[in-house]
Amino acid sequence: MKHPAAPLLEASHLALRVGGCRLCGDLDLCLRAGECWVLLGPNGAGKTTLLHTLAGLRAPDAGEVRLDGRPYAAWRGQQAARFRGLLAQQQPDQFASTVLETVLVGRHPHLGRWGWEGPEDERIARAALDSVGLGELAARDILSLSGGERQRVALAALLAQSPRVLLLDEPTNHLDLRYQIAVLDLIRARADSGHGVVMVLHDINLAARYADRIVLLDGRGGAQAGTRDEVLRADLLGAAFGHPLVRHEIDGRAAFLPA
Repeated sequence: MKHPAAPLLEASHLALRVGGCRLCGDLDLCLRAGECWVLLGPNGAGKTTLLHTLAGLRAPDAGEVRLDGRPYAAWRGQQAARFRGLLAQQQPDQFASTVLETVLVGRHPHLGRWGWEGPEDERIARAALDSVGLGELAARDILSLSGGERQRVALAALLAQSPRVLLLDEPTNHLDLRYQIAVLDLIRARADSGHGVVMVLHDINLAARYADRIVLLDGRGGAQAGTRDEVLRADLLGAAFGHPLVRHEIDGRAAFLPA
């Protein structure tokens, strides 16, 4: 009898609070290879806080997060960085550097303490840049890029890191429609190739298109977690976002529009 693969990332009975406000309680999440989870909810509901908790950057108020079956306390920092990577919501650039140098930062978890990037690291970084359509900008100063280009460079750095689990906070930030779809297609392809993905999105219809499972935070301490069809319901979404929605079927896809 074949047993299912162990989860890449799990959260059990998770509870989060910020400033005395409850964001969620008793939340369970189980990310397996090949899956894409999307965190949805109104502004201030706690999506980034939840993502950072799943990344091991903050401790939950209750419950536990396990990476490949082990709590974060059992992982060395460099070891965890090889297994899971985080794309932050904002990309601060304090110093000038080339686009390629910025992407090579993603290779640091794979280097020794005194190691330098070698030809294979550069090959991986250039391939990541090519995958986001920025290969020709490798020599450009990072400070000269537009916001959308900088976002794609950040995604390339995450891809160069080569983690099994990708955690992405609003990966479509600053991107026009063409690149929103291109980036989300690329992320979905990573999941389909056996990686695990958890990402924050604001667009309900993009979540409906790319997610396998959803966590919907309502901003009042409630959370719904389940399959896309279980959670993406007009009544649940309307209650969470504070405005009634109507579900439509367009070319076999669910779409939600304001009532």
